[in-house]
Amino acid sequence: MFVLVEMVDTVRIPPWQFERKLNDSIAEELNKKLANKVVYNVGLCICLFDITKLEDAYVFPGDGASHTKVHFRYVVFHPFLDEILIGKIKGCSPEGVHVSLGFFDDILIPPESLQQPAKFDETEQVWVWEYETEEGAHDLYMDTGEEIRFRVVDESFVDTSPTGPSSAEAASASEEVPKKEAPYTLVGSISEPGLGLLSWWTSN
Repeated sequence: MFVLVEMVDTVRIPPWQFERKLNDSIAEELNKKLANKVVYNVGLCICLFDITKLEDAYVFPGDGASHTKVHFRYVVFHPFLDEILIGKIKGCSPEGVHVSLGFFDDILIPPESLQQPAKFDETEQVWVWEYETEEGAHDLYMDTGEEIRFRVVDESFVDTSPTGPSSAEAASASEEVPKKEAPYTLVGSISEPGLGLLSWWTSN
């Protein structure tokens, strides 16, 4: 679920931080810049693990700050495909079951990846597994807040870097508010035995 990623960046340290240890100032600046941010095709950055190399620091004309090229390792949330995770149901919609890990919310289990047969209860706004038994079907509800075990089957990165509007977009910019896309999303599945709500598989 968590991986160490080697990164390189140039860190600017303002003059009023020169009295501090350089490593402490650099660690603080790196966490300010990266913590809780998604790096495209890398994952969700959590925190600095360590600094492996500091190159020479430079002060450029007109800028009293120091600029140091830093090699470091960062803890990143990036589960591998087919990894099994446990989260909590954040909500349900016709698009599927939305799951949260507490620190990461952009997880969707689409209808075709639920235990089958499944139906969406419009009144309760929940997905229901119509579990077949010898005595007939039992409706097992996927309620908000329930713990759920799922398999990661796909991921998607979206480049959300700001870009200049084209002439066509500029003309309609005042009329339409663009839909905000999540920079990193996971797609899950519970369509196999042992996956789904933890309460389904625990014996009383």
